[in-house]
Amino acid sequence: MAQQVITTLVDDIDGSEASETVVFGLDGKTYEVDLNDDQASDLRDALAPFLGAARKASSGRAAVRRTGSAKPAGDSVAIREWARENGFDVNDRGRVPASVRAAFEEAQRA
Repeated sequence: MAQQVITTLVDDIDGSEASETVVFGLDGKTYEVDLNDDQASDLRDALAPFLGAARKASSGRAAVRRTGSAKPAGDSVAIREWARENGFDVNDRGRVPASVRAAFEEAQRA
């Protein structure tokens, strides 16, 4: 026996038949609302001034601000070279272990 399931979206604002689900975010939370074409257009028009002035987030998570003494990528090449010359085992790629970086910095101060 075959079965057919039909899903009908209902506009969350006025109860009419909705044509799409609009996904948006605010204050770190993501929302979905089912809207007809007119309501979806109204929402986009209302948000347009804010979207025009906003920066696009790179991902769904909150941005991370890094502070402190971040080392440029070029330093990693010099550190890896020094580490190999001084008996440390380091990979060609990826993060340089903190212990190796600390030893390199100590050697530079001496």
